[in-house]
Amino acid sequence: MELTEDIARNFARIALGHVTRPYPYKDDHVFESDQDVRAPRMAHPVFFGSFDWHSCVHGWWTLLTLRRQYPGMAEAVPIEALADETFTDAKLAVELAYLDRPMSRGFERPYGWSWLLYLHLEAERHDDREWSVRLEPLALAFAARLCDYLRILTYPITVGTHFNTAFALILARRWALGRDEAMVTLIDAWAERAFGNRADYRGWEPGGDEFLSPVLTAALLMTETRSKRTFAPWFRALVIANGWLENECRPALVSDRTDGKIAHLDGLNLSRAWCLRIIADALDDEGTQKALMLLADEHLDATLPHVAGNYMGEHWLTSFAVLALLVPKQI
Repeated sequence: MELTEDIARNFARIALGHVTRPYPYKDDHVFESDQDVRAPRMAHPVFFGSFDWHSCVHGWWTLLTLRRQYPGMAEAVPIEALADETFTDAKLAVELAYLDRPMSRGFERPYGWSWLLYLHLEAERHDDREWSVRLEPLALAFAARLCDYLRILTYPITVGTHFNTAFALILARRWALGRDEAMVTLIDAWAERAFGNRADYRGWEPGGDEFLSPVLTAALLMTETRSKRTFAPWFRALVIANGWLENECRPALVSDRTDGKIAHLDGLNLSRAWCLRIIADALDDEGTQKALMLLADEHLDATLPHVAGNYMGEHWLTSFAVLALLVPKQI
C-alpha cells in the first residue's frame, strides 16, 4: 500500500475542508479571569480549525506533505494560497504570545509541541515559500519547552493518547537531527533510560480511546535511537518472545465512529501500521519482517475506508494515514 495521487488528492480535499473550520472546537485553555473569555480564533489565528489546536497543526502538516509529494495535483494551488494567507508573521506572533501566559506551561504538552516541530520540518522542504522562516520562532519555543520538560519528566507516560511520551519524542527527534544535536542527545539518553531495559510487554492494549500503541511507539522510538544490532534482540524480548505481537496485536474494532473517543481506535490502526512498517525495516530476520508488514496491511485495511465520513475522525485521521502510507519511503 502506498500514497497514490488519487489518495493524496482526496486527503488534501478533506484537510482543506477542516483546517479553517472554526467550529466545533475543543479549546485547551485555562481561564484566569473574565478577560480570558474569547473565541478560539482570537488566541489562535493560525491553528483555530480542525476541532482542536493539535489537529489543526497536523492537518497543516498533511497539506504541506501532500503538496510536496504531488506538486502537480490540482489541490496544490489552494494549499499554497491558503498557507500564504495563514502563515503570516502577524498571526504567528499571536500564537507565540499565547505561550507567555502563566497558565500556558502545559498547553498541548507534548503532542501538540511535537506536531508543531514536525510541521516546521516539513515547511523547510518547501524552499519556494517563506513558511518555515515564519514558523521557526514558534518551533524553537516548543523545542526549548520540550527539552525543559524532559529534564523534569522522571517517568515515561505510556498511555495511547495525546500524553504519550514516545510518540512526541519520535517527531521531535526527527526535527532536531542535524539542527540541535544537544536535543538529540537528550532525547536518546532519556529514551534509553525509560525503555532500554523493558521486556516481556503485557499491557492491556488497546484501551477504549487510544489512537497510539504504548508499546509500538516506544519501539519505534528505539529504532531511531539504537542500531539494528541492539534493537532487534530488544524488540524480540519485548513483544515477540512472549507472543504479544502474534496473539494480541490485531486491528481494533470501532463500534461507533460518531463518538470522538471511540473513533480514536481508527487512529490506533493507522499508527500501529506506521510503527510496524518502520520496525520491520529495523529487524534482521526476513520472516519476522514479512509478518510485520502483513500485520501492518491488516491494520490499514481495517481503517483506510473509514478515514472520511464523520467529522470526529475526519478532522485528524488523514495525518496518520499519510504517516503510514509514506513508509518505507520515509518523510
